[in-house]
Amino acid sequence: MKITKFTHACVRFEWRDRALVVDPGIWSEPAALVGADAVLVTHEHADHIDVMRLAGTGVPVFAPEGARIGPPELLERLNLVRVSSGETFEAAGFEVTATGGKHALIYGGLPECANLGYIVDGRVYHPGDSVHRPETPVEVLCVPMQGSWLKTDEAIDFVKAVRPAQAFGIHDGQLNAYGLAAVNGWLAEETDSGYRYLGPRESMVVDHL
Repeated sequence: MKITKFTHACVRFEWRDRALVVDPGIWSEPAALVGADAVLVTHEHADHIDVMRLAGTGVPVFAPEGARIGPPELLERLNLVRVSSGETFEAAGFEVTATGGKHALIYGGLPECANLGYIVDGRVYHPGDSVHRPETPVEVLCVPMQGSWLKTDEAIDFVKAVRPAQAFGIHDGQLNAYGLAAVNGWLAEETDSGYRYLGPRESMVVDHL
């Protein structure tokens, strides 16, 4: 299975002739969606879903139950499938389990919105905007690097708690080169999970079930 990171939180999974894309937001490259068979959306924020880009494509878009991901006129043009935490389903030929439920807090109890993490094929975990720990072990962890809702020590503790065999950074769209170097250094030094950084359109390969 080929895993390609695009800008910010967007990750694409490919196996044979199937492609599954997670969180193609407004900062991600349009190329992430070329030939996509299904899309997973962790939550409603624009850096994780570009509704205009997905409207009218016919591609199944799996999103949290209750997420307010667009105005009615655009929602009508989405092939939208609502999912809930704990649900396991098939998307683009991949087995996906939804976990978590809430976006991490930023300030004053906000945002009060749904956020689902997705475990793909039982081994790769994309948490969206949270550091919710999955209920089952995973081999590869997508680690949020920066956000108004996140401290570096929380990202480090997240990796240590999940204990994947491999980890790579996501949610880095607001970091400049200095910030990237600093956070990558901390994650690599303080964790023992084969941490690596994938730049936009860089890929890694893991075994498929």
